[in-house]
Order: sequence, then structure tokens, then C-alpha cells
Amino acid sequence: MSVEQDLRDRGNDSCELCGGKEGLTVYTVAPKDGKLADNCVMTCETCYDQLGDETKVDANHWRCLNDSMWSEVNAVKVVAWRMLTQLKGQGWPNDLLDMMYMDEETTLWAKEGVEAAPTSGIIHRDSNGVVLSTGDAVVLIKDLDVKGSSLTAKRGAAVRNIRLDPDNEEYIEGKVDGQTVVIITKYVKKI
Repeated sequence: MSVEQDLRDRGNDSCELCGGKEGLTVYTVAPKDGKLADNCVMTCETCYDQLGDETKVDANHWRCLNDSMWSEVNAVKVVAWRMLTQLKGQGWPNDLLDMMYMDEETTLWAKEGVEAAPTSGIIHRDSNGVVLSTGDAVVLIKDLDVKGSSLTAKRGAAVRNIRLDPDNEEYIEGKVDGQTVVIITKYVKKI
């Protein structure tokens, strides 16, 4: 059986990202090769065009990732994570990224080739000088009082799927006890 037929069977002859049925095409998820169905996603013409050309991206089209990010197929999760990361400036993808779960190997695949050097020249570093990236997990090295709240973020608390402040290398954002807070990088250590 061919990779394309495997994908058509897996996706019920529809796009594994948005469910569309027009112009189905195999999309190989870089940096993997297209020899195995596990490295590919069946996409409709719209998704395929937007994945291949950043200038064609329509953020509203990608609201479909709210459903497809829960796929059991790692290649679909990788594409969903990459697109949500690309669209973070829209606001709504941040909530989906916070909910999304991928094992360590899949997360590494998702980040491969995506994390280029920061365009702003700002580099976020933890208390040990280790470079931090969006999506990393950190642990607090000190109890921190959260301003405007009665919450105290306890030393040793893990903060997963952090976001970097694009304007200040000392600030990151993450969820502590379900509340999104800004944390100063000198009080965290990358896990």
C-alpha cells in the first residue's frame, strides 16, 4: 500500500487538520522523509498552500486546530503545534498551546527547524545562563509573591510551556497554579 493510501485510510479521505475534502495532498512533516505515513499528514488544498507559504496564512482557517491538536497521530500534533506557535500573536493560539500535550520526542520533532535565532536579538536565559525557548519547562528556584494576587508561587514549582516576552529578556510567562503570571528569568532554572 502507498503512503497516500495509508493516509487516506487514516484520515477517512479528508484533511487531518481541518476535515476538508478538496484537493487532498500528502504533506511531509520536516525534517522527516515522506517514506512512512507516520511522517506525513493528509491535507486539503487550503491547508497545504498555507503550510507552504507563510504569506497565505489565514488565522481563522486554523481555528480547526482546536480539534485536530488532540489527534493520536504525532505528525498531526507536530503540524498543529508549529502552526499554533506561528499564530501566537493572534492571542487565541496561546490557550490551545497551554492545553496541548506531546511527549518529549514529539516536542523535539515539532521544534526542529522552527527555532531559529530570535529576530529581535533578545535572548532569554535562566539563572544558570541556559538559553530559554518558547515551550520550554522551568522550575522556580525561589518562592515568589505574585503581584496583584494573594498567590505565592512556591520554590520547586514546575512551569511548563513558557512564553518569552519579545521586548524584555528578563521576563517570561507561564502558568502557576492555573494562573498565567510573568516571571523574572533569574528566578527560574530550565528543566
